[in-house]
Amino acid sequence: MTIGKIRGTNAMGHLGWITVRCRVCGRLLDLSGQKPGSRKFEVVYACPKCAAKLGAYFCSADARSLKYRCPFCGSELAPVTPVITE
Repeated sequence: MTIGKIRGTNAMGHLGWITVRCRVCGRLLDLSGQKPGSRKFEVVYACPKCAAKLGAYFCSADARSLKYRCPFCGSELAPVTPVITE
């Protein structure tokens, strides 16, 4: 019996594990903070209460328009992406 390698969508490096959609505009967001080959760092916000149940992730533009409050429960949005300082 061999152990083998995990391939395809089950592999840990697959983008499906770190990609979510904004609940307001539907834009694809990368939870690692920076897309490959990109120079910009984009912040992803999530509701601590609704992220697990509803997948409530928001891009920075929509979080600003919502005044950093969740439209579902009213709690404050928290940044999900890791803060990278150089």
